[in-house]
Amino acid sequence: MFGLGKKRSKFGKFLDRHSITQQDLSKHSGVNRNSISRLTQSDEYRPSMKNGQKIIKTLKKEGYNVDFEDFWSM
Repeated sequence: MFGLGKKRSKFGKFLDRHSITQQDLSKHSGVNRNSISRLTQSDEYRPSMKNGQKIIKTLKKEGYNVDFEDFWSM
C-alpha cells in the first residue's frame, strides 16, 4: 500500500498512483532518497534544477509523459 494516509504533494500522489517507490526512483535517478521523500510530502518543496532534471529524465525513460512543471512551478 502506498501513501499510508500521509499528506502528499502532486509528485507524491503521482508516485503512489503508478506504484513507484522512493527507493527505486532514488536508485535509478541518482537523487538522494531523503530529497525524494521531502518532495513527496508537500508542494512547498522544490528540487534543485539538477535533481528535478534527473527525476524527470528517469520517469521519461520509464515511459511516463511528465514535465518538471507538472509537479513544481518555476
